Amino acid sequence: MPRGRPVGSDIRQNIIEILYFIKQGYGYDIYKIYREVYPPVTLRSIYYHLRKGTKLGEFKIHKIKAEKGDYSWGPEAEKIYYALGPNAKPKADIKVRKFLEKKKKK
Repeated sequence: MPRGRPVGSDIRQNIIEILYFIKQGYGYDIYKIYREVYPPVTLRSIYYHLRKGTKLGEFKIHKIKAEKGDYSWGPEAEKIYYALGPNAKPKADIKVRKFLEKKKKK
């Protein structure tokens, strides 16, 4: 058995499931969906797994967008939109699909 931590992660797999249905999204958007469907996780953890998944090829950066607004840190926020990468293996989790369908109806 190899030494060290295993490469796979439940949190990263759950993010893959979310991106499978929404096609692309930025960190906070993914976090809001994650909190509704899966067990609680911190926003910091979501961002960590997005960066780690990008290095592993599970996610790719779709676009980087600077959006203007009235934020506590200033007048602009940089949003990094992620999409599924070539190494992502989605399983099409039914919980995510049902949540997004229910949200769309509202």
